Amino acid sequence: DAYPKRFLHQLVSGQLDMDRMDYLNRDSYFTGVSEGVIGYDRIIKMLAVHAGELVVEEKGLYSIEKFLIARRLMYWQVYLHKTVVSAEKMLVNTLRRAKDLVAAGEAVWASTALQFFLQHQQLSREAFHARRDELLDRFAELDDTDIALALKEWRRHPDTILSFLSASLVERRLFRLEFQNEPFAAARVEEVQDCLRQAGWPAEAADYLIFEGVETNAAYSSSQEEINILLKSGAVAPMSKLADHGIQPRVYTKYYLGYPKQLGQKTS
Repeated sequence: DAYPKRFLHQLVSGQLDMDRMDYLNRDSYFTGVSEGVIGYDRIIKMLAVHAGELVVEEKGLYSIEKFLIARRLMYWQVYLHKTVVSAEKMLVNTLRRAKDLVAAGEAVWASTALQFFLQHQQLSREAFHARRDELLDRFAELDDTDIALALKEWRRHPDTILSFLSASLVERRLFRLEFQNEPFAAARVEEVQDCLRQAGWPAEAADYLIFEGVETNAAYSSSQEEINILLKSGAVAPMSKLADHGIQPRVYTKYYLGYPKQLGQKTS
């Protein structure tokens, strides 16, 4: 960000950067969701540098608008889809359970790369700065194989919570996820917790088998560095100040509640 040619920073990190244009088309292709397809070639042709800043020529305004709409649609249809959120939260809780068991002195198999992070309970910001190169090297050793092998092994772990979560992921028995526009009422969460208790799970299971939270997505934000439009007059204006486009800064929020589809089905 301190590099003197600011437009180069804007090309790789901004609301209209090359990474976003790349992954929208790529992810749209691999998921089959056509809403993510954008005319990136036209957008690139409309880019220019004005006073050291990255700008978009005014005639490319509607291509930018389509890009922003495509990004918002891809978030709700792919990146924040119920299946994606459910699997992600299940995996986080699985790793958290494994880490808690290790902290309690339980034996939990893992590769050397994964075992390091299971055993180190708190890696503070200060520790990271003091051991930056070591910790980055450790993290770089982790990949999908470490996680996949651990999940397969943990399916047979004597801890029922860890084995249930691991088996559910491996066998793709993903948890049900409810989305709504308002926070979930305490009574609804308590109802799910009651079902868990009636199914014979211990009280601590709720911390891992039930999860709730919030996801947000903004098509465009005026609080971040804005996309600047080079007008035909030669003036430059941020996109949010132009009256003839349909993208207004707004944050879309959805609340979620996740839990096992079959609360009565538990691994032995």
